[in-house]
Amino acid sequence: MNKETCSGLKRRHTKQVYIGNLPVGGDAPVSVQTMTKTDTRDIAATIAQIHEIELAGCDIVRVAVADEAGARAISDIKKEVKIPIVADIHFDHELALVAINSGVDGLRINPGNIGKAEHVKTVVEAAREHSVPIRIGVNSGSLEKDIERKYGKATPEALVESAMKHVRILEDLSYGNIKVSVKASDVFRTLAAYRMLADRIDYPLHLGVTEAGTFVAGTVRSAVAMGILLAEGIGDTIRVSLTDTPLKEVRVGQELLRCLGLRGPGASVISCPTCGRIQVDVVSIAADVEKELEKYYRENPDIIRPIVAVMGCMVNGPGEAREADIALAGGKGKFALYVKGSCVASVTEDSAVEALLEQVRRFSTR
Repeated sequence: MNKETCSGLKRRHTKQVYIGNLPVGGDAPVSVQTMTKTDTRDIAATIAQIHEIELAGCDIVRVAVADEAGARAISDIKKEVKIPIVADIHFDHELALVAINSGVDGLRINPGNIGKAEHVKTVVEAAREHSVPIRIGVNSGSLEKDIERKYGKATPEALVESAMKHVRILEDLSYGNIKVSVKASDVFRTLAAYRMLADRIDYPLHLGVTEAGTFVAGTVRSAVAMGILLAEGIGDTIRVSLTDTPLKEVRVGQELLRCLGLRGPGASVISCPTCGRIQVDVVSIAADVEKELEKYYRENPDIIRPIVAVMGCMVNGPGEAREADIALAGGKGKFALYVKGSCVASVTEDSAVEALLEQVRRFSTR
C-alpha cells in the first residue's frame, strides 16, 4: 500500500523504525542525513559540526567509529546535541557493542563483515536490547569479493544480492529493526539497484549516491538519482554525499526534498542568473539574503514566509519584483525595494540585505 504526500507523490509503503525518537519509514516524512567530517575522538570539534547542521535542519548525523576511543566519545557527544547519532562501523563487532553502550541511536554496519556468527548474534542482541536499528549499507566500492567475481563488477544485481545476504543474516536472528542502502557512484546503477531492492523488501530505504564528487558534480548526480527515486515514491531517508562540508550536504538535501514537496518551505529566494547589464553584486546579496532568512526561519518556524526575490537589473527586475511579496531590483550601485508590487524605497547595496529582512519581519508578524 502506498501513502500519498502533500505534493501528490505516492510513496512506497515501508515498515517504520526509530532512530532515537525520530521515525523513519511508514508514514514519517523523508529525513535528511549527513556525516561529520571530524575525527570523532575530537569531541569538541564533532559537537561544533553537529550544532551547525542541527541549525540547518538536519535530522540524523552519522559519525565514523574507527577505534574504541571513537566509540566511547559518542557518550559525551550525545550529551551536547539533539539529533540522533548513527555509528559507522566496519569489521570490528566490539566497536558496535561499545557504541551501543555509549548510547548511540543507530548502527551502520554490514553483518557479514564483522566476523563469526556469534559476533553478529552478540551485536544483534545488544541492538535489540537497546532498540538500536541497524542500517545495512552496501556500496559499489566495497562489495564482497565473491559477489564481485560472480558479476564481474559492482552491477545493480550484485549490490542487491549483497544487501539481501545481509538482510537474511539479521532475519535469521529474528531481527527486523533494519534500514538498507545500495549506493553506486553513478546515476543509472543507483536507480536500477534501488528499484530492484524496493521490489524485494519493505524495510525503509536510505538513498544516496556514494562518492558523488565535489560540490557541483556531487549535487547534480545526487539530485538526479535521488530526485527520480523520490518522485517514484522510493526512499525514506537521504544523504547527499559531497566532497565538501556537512552543512552543504544538508542544504542540498533539504532543497531536494522541498522541490518535490516532501519538506516544508524554507528560505526560497528567487534570483536572476545575472548578466553584463548588472551594476550590483547580485550573487553575494542573494546568498546573504538566503543565509539570513534560513536563520530567521529556524528561530521562528511558524511564521508566514513571503516570496522573496533578488533581481539584478532594470530590464526584468521590476516585473519580477512586482510578482514577489518582497523584492530587490538592482540599479546602478543600489536597489529598488518592492513590497507587494510597489516600490517603497531606494536602498544602497550595503544596506539592501537588512532592508529586505526588515520587510520580511514586518510581513511575517502581521
